[in-house]
Amino acid sequence: MSSSVSFSSSLPSIGRPAFAALGHKSDSRSPFSEKKKLSLRNIPGDDGHPLVGPLRDRFDYFYYQGREEFLRSRVRRHGSTVLRLNVPPGPPISGEPRVVALLDGESFSILFDSSKVEKRDLFTGTYTPSLELTGGYRVLSYLDPSEPSHALLKRFLSHFLGSCRRSLVPEFRRSYGSLFDVLETDLARKGRAEFGPHNEQALFGFLSRGLLGKDPVDSGMGSDGPKLINKWVFFQLAPLLSLGIPPFLEDPLLHWFRLPPSLLQRDYQRLYDFFHRAAAPALNEAERMGISRAEACHNLLFAVCFNAFGGLKIFFPILLKWVSRAGTGIHTRLAMEIRMAVRSHGGEVSFRVMEEMPLMRSVVYEAFRIEPPVPLQFGRAKRDLLVQSHHAAYDVRRGEILFGYQPMATKDPMIFDRAEEFIGERFLGEGGPALLRRVLWSNGPETEVPTPDNKQCPGKDLVMIASRLLLVVLFLRYDSFDIETKAAPLGTAVTLTSLKKATF
Repeated sequence: MSSSVSFSSSLPSIGRPAFAALGHKSDSRSPFSEKKKLSLRNIPGDDGHPLVGPLRDRFDYFYYQGREEFLRSRVRRHGSTVLRLNVPPGPPISGEPRVVALLDGESFSILFDSSKVEKRDLFTGTYTPSLELTGGYRVLSYLDPSEPSHALLKRFLSHFLGSCRRSLVPEFRRSYGSLFDVLETDLARKGRAEFGPHNEQALFGFLSRGLLGKDPVDSGMGSDGPKLINKWVFFQLAPLLSLGIPPFLEDPLLHWFRLPPSLLQRDYQRLYDFFHRAAAPALNEAERMGISRAEACHNLLFAVCFNAFGGLKIFFPILLKWVSRAGTGIHTRLAMEIRMAVRSHGGEVSFRVMEEMPLMRSVVYEAFRIEPPVPLQFGRAKRDLLVQSHHAAYDVRRGEILFGYQPMATKDPMIFDRAEEFIGERFLGEGGPALLRRVLWSNGPETEVPTPDNKQCPGKDLVMIASRLLLVVLFLRYDSFDIETKAAPLGTAVTLTSLKKATF
């Protein structure tokens, strides 16, 4: 197998338009290109009293202000989008982890430069979940590209994802056609339909059949897959979450210490056994590449359950929320574009046909821009380096942890016009494609591809295809829809209140 094999290169193009020589508020430079010389500033920010300061900050971060307002208020206080912060988790008596926060689109890009920034054991932030939750292995997400096993594991996952490309569209349409049948039934009976639980079942079925070729219902897993995954992910992300219980009870229970992984041993073993049986051909390929079956299986499980299932579980409600808010005008335009493209190809839905839906693609990009499903990024400076914002340059010392909050980078008003607004057409027209390099949801610019040498998500194209297919399935069936939303520990909870069936 060629070392250059990747999921991206194994698929027909899914929309990476040339962006050189285009205007707008961006240009065609690499995100890591040489930048203009700016005045050198000391990085502002202080933590106040050694105990009271970190304690105050963690309660602002989790409870009193919330994460985004906490960060925006510190930017206003210090007059800088690069600053030093206390960022939970960790017991406040030991002091919060001190980070250099990168809170604009210009400084944020350094997190993707593997020559300057190390990602070793920083996938979930300033703490690392127990290895017992991943079979004793440091899986790909926690590896830095400089580590020998990183390239090998990424090639394996990219080859695996590329080998499944033919089944993605039919299995998605099967799973989500059934999902909307169920939602219609709930709406008819109760006048409302909870999207989340049904989406989780449809999503796990799609990933199991589309990637593994196995239906969980026929495998002994039944309908338990989403429940097992949710518990497993919760044990890994608990220090980052707030469940809405009283702060003085929740904070020490969730944020100070890891939850005991022994409580999940049986649940994780069920998931592992399912993947070990269902993914036997992929594990055979891993052995030929020099990866043990056990390590390959734990990595495959993590990629499918944590990265793909977890990411799409969060993003699909986000996508529905923003498309719903955009109103019936854009719904009608999406329905017309999608139906015309499909009808012109005799009812076929494929990668090629979706390339003929520019508005649909732009809407998906815009949802990823305005509310990326994984908002936090971390890295450690490999050496003393210079970080530049739009207005100043800052010295960062070797070993310092860099913390990026992606929604502030992708809603940077110096880069995007009307940055806080959802504009479905944003990536259309002469200047739109140039902005794609500023869409960063996949741990890298949208205009770049995952390789063994970077940390961009190997399932980037899978997630993009599934997100586009959700809109295709939705607007082939319906002219418009209405929803209600509320905040959830991870993302948004969506309840459908109407589905207006297709009339043209």
